Amino acid sequence: MTKGHTADFTDGDIHKNDYKWYQFNILQSVDNKLPFGNKHDTFFELEFGGRSGLFEVYGFLDVLDMLDSKDSSLHQKDNLFFKFSPKLSLDALTGHDLSVGPVKEWFIATLFNVGDRALFDEYIGLGADLEVPWFGKVVTKLMARHVRENFGAANEGKFDGYLFNTAWFKPFYTFSNKSFVTYQGFLDYTFAANRIDDDKDHSSSSIAWYNGLYWHSERYSAGYGLKYYNDMGLLRDGGIAGNTTGLGHYFVVTYKF
Repeated sequence: MTKGHTADFTDGDIHKNDYKWYQFNILQSVDNKLPFGNKHDTFFELEFGGRSGLFEVYGFLDVLDMLDSKDSSLHQKDNLFFKFSPKLSLDALTGHDLSVGPVKEWFIATLFNVGDRALFDEYIGLGADLEVPWFGKVVTKLMARHVRENFGAANEGKFDGYLFNTAWFKPFYTFSNKSFVTYQGFLDYTFAANRIDDDKDHSSSSIAWYNGLYWHSERYSAGYGLKYYNDMGLLRDGGIAGNTTGLGHYFVVTYKF
């Protein structure tokens, strides 16, 4: 985001900031800390984002174990994961400039996490685009978590905890051919999730923090991501889910449409 308030809709033109993008990613994960031993995999991802008037959206669809490899930790397991995060701009909806300090635009934020058979979480809350020194635009959300499916656990069909999310994309070096290097990533902090069946194996909080260094051109990108996990999936490290705390690695190549 450039300096100044680019989300000013007081002129009535809610489509002036419209955009869209999508890309194919191939990722190799190494020594992951996902629950139940999901450490290594090569997977395909369709990632997309865009804005049209009142609405802004981000999401991706992962096809796991894309090589049908016995070396994958996810071989012959659930092999689809879908994340979908639509937002409704309060600035565009009201036609007023609601910016204050570093907050440049306000949103009603939602998120849906859908696994093959074992996961359906949905979230709703408030989002804000912030102008942060050096980083520029930083996306933030604070949302209540609703658990739709959880194998009949005590929190199934109930609100249980909150998610704080922030994400960034910061170009910091540009080459003479106009390709550039970015520091990009996200932080997901889930907390106050208390409707659990067994305190020995479940946690009330978890962290997933992704830090990536990527090279980008107009059509391609390639990068490395270091991801820190803490009780990933609200499952305690060393419990029934195995190792859920520590560092994992991602190697990524991308084609942009």
